[in-house]
Amino acid sequence: MDSALRVFARTLGATDARIDLARAALRIAEVEYPDLRVDDYLGVLDELATKSGARRTDDSLRRLHRLREFLFEEEGFRGNAEAYYDPRNSCLNEVLDRRLGIPITLSLVLMEVGRRVGLEIAGVGLPGHFIVSAKVGEDAILLDPFNAGTMLTHEACAELVARAVGRRGTLHNEHFAPVSKRQFLIRMLNNLKAVYWQQQEWRKTLAIIDRLLVADDTSLADVRDRGTVLNKLGEYHRGLADWERYLSQCPQAPDAEALRGHVRRTRMMLASLN
Repeated sequence: MDSALRVFARTLGATDARIDLARAALRIAEVEYPDLRVDDYLGVLDELATKSGARRTDDSLRRLHRLREFLFEEEGFRGNAEAYYDPRNSCLNEVLDRRLGIPITLSLVLMEVGRRVGLEIAGVGLPGHFIVSAKVGEDAILLDPFNAGTMLTHEACAELVARAVGRRGTLHNEHFAPVSKRQFLIRMLNNLKAVYWQQQEWRKTLAIIDRLLVADDTSLADVRDRGTVLNKLGEYHRGLADWERYLSQCPQAPDAEALRGHVRRTRMMLASLN
């Protein structure tokens, strides 16, 4: 385990409630920016909280509206629909620098600045779209940070999901349950994994999968995918070990037979090199 991965593992070592979500997200961004100054960007979040002036009112609803106005109107945070799959959209430092992001990273900004001004804002992982839920008294207000912090009804959420996944479905109460910090980070990591995989950035994909397995060491799909990436990098013996681990624990998986074929061909290739 390299030093950056060890630091990430320590960041997630605490109980979920004690995970510093912004710090962990910046540790993920180190895959793209190895020399990232993590504490500097935590300071940017502190500065945004102070500059917002949201703490000047004791009314939590007014505080929330002030924060929405500050972040999305005055500071100009917005969704990057034009280049949605740019990896910078998944790196908190770049989101803070460029004021551009995807739903989950813009949610993170709202959550973390909100926490600093005394608001309780949690992430909500709808299918295909990430939003937040802000606790105001006994009520939970749903907001869409990708669309300027727009307030959402359950019906509007259903429309968002339909556009994101391409079909209409019914949302139930469990869809609106706040995600844990670990689940939040896993979703961030999966976004970056998909981007790097599409770009065939195999070293970065490997680094992200290693972090996914730190966050959830039971994810056999990530073990399988790490095997594939290792083979693409020419690290055949390590790749085979991951594929064989996957096959031993998921012998009846839909992709098991195809993967066994890859294993056989890789072994034959290695035997021919001896």
